[in-house]
Amino acid sequence: MSKFKSEFLHTLSERGFIHQISDESGLDDLLHKETVTAYIGFDPTAPSLHAGGLIQIMMLHWLQKTGHRAISLMGGGTGMVGDPSFKDEARQLMTVDTIADNIASIKKVFSSYLTYGDGPKDALMINNADWLAGINYLEFLRDVGRHFSVNRMLSFDSVKTRLDREQSLSFLEFNYMILQAYDFVELNKRYGTRLQMGGSDQWGNIINGIDLGHRMGTPQLYALTSPLLTTSSGAKMGKSVNGAVWLNADMLSAYDFWQYWRNTEDADVGRFLKLYTTLPMDEIARLSTLGGSEINEVKKILATEITALLHGRAAAEQAAETARKVFEEGAADSNLPTVTLPAAEIEAGIGLLGLFVKAGLAASNGEMRRHVQGGAVRINDEPVSDEKRVIGSADLNADQVIKLSLGKKKHVLVKPA
Repeated sequence: MSKFKSEFLHTLSERGFIHQISDESGLDDLLHKETVTAYIGFDPTAPSLHAGGLIQIMMLHWLQKTGHRAISLMGGGTGMVGDPSFKDEARQLMTVDTIADNIASIKKVFSSYLTYGDGPKDALMINNADWLAGINYLEFLRDVGRHFSVNRMLSFDSVKTRLDREQSLSFLEFNYMILQAYDFVELNKRYGTRLQMGGSDQWGNIINGIDLGHRMGTPQLYALTSPLLTTSSGAKMGKSVNGAVWLNADMLSAYDFWQYWRNTEDADVGRFLKLYTTLPMDEIARLSTLGGSEINEVKKILATEITALLHGRAAAEQAAETARKVFEEGAADSNLPTVTLPAAEIEAGIGLLGLFVKAGLAASNGEMRRHVQGGAVRINDEPVSDEKRVIGSADLNADQVIKLSLGKKKHVLVKPA
């Protein structure tokens, strides 16, 4: 039996989303009685979010699904400063144009999880540059800055970590905490927002906003954070051996996204089904009891359900079918990731090691050399043991592509332009 009356907190609790709540009973009562507006902020540090940010997007999804209003806040203003939380050094400053381009690109993903519109429960996409970009600095210092204690700000873990390591924390970054706190107050004033959510590393920043709201006369505001996730082996979520697992399709194909989740460690399958899919809890409970060879079928379900939410059901099922053909039939399916190279370059011949690096299957020739020596490399499904082999037009198959394989799960097609 859930300890929560509200459907939203009940759902988050049973699915493993909750790390901390500032006032558990107060927030539960509010969500039970009213339609609550809540937000999560997203920094536009790249043209796409990666899989590590999915837990936040899913929290907004469940917020709307249980009858409340979600705000995805784009950090067009705060992005000009950069969140220093738990970073070893200052973020690289971005230009206004880069921030704008990143926000435009990031926005593409959210409509897969949220319904945006003008209705009372439709989600809103807001940019904090709307109020931060026009701030009068002297007025801001007088009206907002006076409410902050530097002593208290220095006590936050995100700041202490940097200072304890004797790493510089610039005045620019120090202001980030004030700006983020002010966002909460401004969103309450403009949209009646009562709740800010985020990862557990944002707890101090969110509490800052609650305190500022109290001092500036808002109604009671609330904080809710999710745990910072790692895989069972300790790897950071959203990272793979080939780099970030991007959410935008133009930065990572649906097939590669599907493969990332298909390769989930056995111990993480049940947890990820709860966090990253919308499957009913009784179905997740059933799937979580399966073991042995059946766990691989559950991983396929996990991968397909997560991919369907982001890329659509058709793309997810196509990715699953491509994987089946590649692994069960050894086919060079046309839906595999494809790298196009000039025909003249292929005709002239390319060294095996360099070709695999160009295809993104390895980071360096040295890494590839180790893979060859370990027997993990195949060309058109044939094992390759000669690291000096040259790949050329003679290796094009009947479909006029060259299939590169590293291990059993990584495949790329090379196509002449």
